[in-house]
Formats: sequence, structure tokens, C-alpha cells
Amino acid sequence: MLAIAAAVVFGFALLIDLLNTDFGAPDLFNWNTLVLIGLLLLSLYLAGVGRGPRGGGGGGGGRWYRGRRPGRG
Repeated sequence: MLAIAAAVVFGFALLIDLLNTDFGAPDLFNWNTLVLIGLLLLSLYLAGVGRGPRGGGGGGGGRWYRGRRPGRG
């Protein structure tokens, strides 16, 4: 979820840069602030804060993954 929010913030920052506008609030919606917010969200995602892909093994895999057991046809 944080990675999606970071992508939205980066997209909004790109739009502001391409349109060369600040929407009437230069301190709130400037390019540098939005990039820093996006980097913060991305770093929180990579640090494991919030819901995201879990590492390690876990579910999945079937009989073919474990291999054949001796004595079973």
C-alpha cells in the first residue's frame, strides 16, 4: 500500500513539474516536498512498515515440490 501511495505522489510531482505550476500553494505543493514525501513512503515500504509482500517460505508448493516419499507408489 505504501508503494502505491509513493507511486501516486511521484506521479503528482511529475505532473506539477510538467505543468510548471504550484496550484496556488507554493509551500505545500512544490516539487521537492512531493519527491521527499514519495521517498519517505518508499523507504517505509522497503523497511517493512505496513502491509506488503512477506519474505520467507510459507504456503504454496505441492507434492511435486517436496519430492516423492519412499514406499508410496
